[in-house]
Amino acid sequence: MPDSLNDLFAHNRAWAAQTERDRPGFFTSLVKQQTPKYMWIGCSDSRVPANQITGLEPGEVFVHRNVANIVVHSDLNALSSIQFAVERLKVEHVMVVGHYGCSGVQAALEGARIGLADNWIRHIQDVRDRHRALLEALPEMARANALCELNVVEQVVNVCVSTVMLDAWGRGQKVRIHGWAFGVHDGLLNDLGMSVSSTDSLDGMYQAAVERIRAKWIEES
Repeated sequence: MPDSLNDLFAHNRAWAAQTERDRPGFFTSLVKQQTPKYMWIGCSDSRVPANQITGLEPGEVFVHRNVANIVVHSDLNALSSIQFAVERLKVEHVMVVGHYGCSGVQAALEGARIGLADNWIRHIQDVRDRHRALLEALPEMARANALCELNVVEQVVNVCVSTVMLDAWGRGQKVRIHGWAFGVHDGLLNDLGMSVSSTDSLDGMYQAAVERIRAKWIEES
């Protein structure tokens, strides 16, 4: 095995031993702990670790990650994760979390060609195109951050109108979907004001969230 991989195993053994010294019984209790109230749908970027950001223990948050935190109606991976979290684990909150400085968002904004991933990033380009007038009205330096937030808002909508959530809300299950953005530069979560517990108010909340994003980045620029 390459030395670089051996280093990972060495670090793992050291971490496990230190964790057990600091918190005796941690791993024994971890075996029994899988009753999360929260689901986190985030970016694959390793700078955005759900548990550390929120201060939650392992087992307290169910996590699905992909490039640029996208939820697509044809993506059975994402939809299966959401269904498992909602129907099996009975989570109460689903957070869609983007992050500033996201490479996927930047690639979509630039129209960069990467390869196979272009087909995935096309979903963010659709968001870019839908809000082209808003983005072009902003200074260039603000556009990536604004698109990051707009992408989160659009993905919240996608979660809300999925068959999983329509069925859950239809049977009266109390689950709320949230849209947040994480600042890699300061470690803080930003609530984008998309907190949805039914489709009844979805259109109004969507319009209000988009307008807040427009006003925010115009003001900050």
